[in-house]
Amino acid sequence: MEPRARRGHHRRPTASTTGDAGRGDRGSFRVRGRHAKRPHDSSAPAAAAGAAHRELVGLFPAQKAAFDARLEASLAELPDRHGAVQRGVAWGASVADGVLARRADDGFSAVLPPYVPDPASGRWRPTPPGFPAAPSFRQFAGMTPWTLRSPAQFRPPPPPALDSARYARDLAEVRAAGQSTSATRGAFDTQTAQFWQSATPIALWDPVADELIVRHRLGLTEAARLLMKVNVAMADTVIVVWNAKNFFDTWRPVTAIQAVDPAWRPLLDTPTFQEYPAGHPAVSQAAAAVLAHRFGDRTRYTLTSPSMAGVTRTLPSFSAGVAQTSDARVFGGIHFRFACEAATEMGRRVAAHVEAHV
Repeated sequence: MEPRARRGHHRRPTASTTGDAGRGDRGSFRVRGRHAKRPHDSSAPAAAAGAAHRELVGLFPAQKAAFDARLEASLAELPDRHGAVQRGVAWGASVADGVLARRADDGFSAVLPPYVPDPASGRWRPTPPGFPAAPSFRQFAGMTPWTLRSPAQFRPPPPPALDSARYARDLAEVRAAGQSTSATRGAFDTQTAQFWQSATPIALWDPVADELIVRHRLGLTEAARLLMKVNVAMADTVIVVWNAKNFFDTWRPVTAIQAVDPAWRPLLDTPTFQEYPAGHPAVSQAAAAVLAHRFGDRTRYTLTSPSMAGVTRTLPSFSAGVAQTSDARVFGGIHFRFACEAATEMGRRVAAHVEAHV
């Protein structure tokens, strides 16, 4: 998984903001330790639109004109009784201001000391094709979570020892199935690796949530709350995964395999950060678990990728989607199976925490 700066899972406040603004009609919400309640004579849909607009403009000021046009178009569709729309917009904007202020010092822009490589066997090494001197996105490891007590709250056990039977088994698996010219990986599995690498978990799972919201005809409040939980769970999972990646600092399959077979190449370019635990399976598990909690695991849905036109994956359950995500990382030659298994357990625990506390 390759996070996108200021757009990735670590910095996904808009769904949280619209959730707070949209559900203000059912009580109160907390911003920086204070409770606030939406005015009873304001429009809830306008509040959600106002919150999204204010936050998007705050994060992407260069696109303000486009966001202004979208807000105007959204508000034009709403009935307005005695200024309820404008009061809703103002309320939503105040919620967005609170969330932006709360996250202003969350560690996303932290300046870290230089990375010091560990020469021990099994530790991270620069990987082809770019051979970066340091792992990317190290600041995520210390970011303030949205709901957790600390970035290390759900840190997994250490990966298998290099001389263990489990490590040998998983190394052999990725060496055979993840090679660029693998004879054991079929065309469907090759496409699976490419599909799950083609977009971030947000880009894959948020449309699934949207699809199910429409299918089940959820109201504004329930839809906003569901999207909030899905995206907060993904955001906190990114933080705990990167905390663990930087704590264990382990090498990628390409490093381990090329030590004995210099000609070996993975199907996919290796991401420029540490291996254990795997990012995409963890974040996908978090989203899938929240959706399964609302709709049941055995829910049929279709995944699409914005960068693979015409390629879709229709799956019979959320657990099937998560399993495919893990397979994809092995087929791509970029993760060991044990890293995917540890990751999905982390995502499951974060999602359970979000369900219990949000």
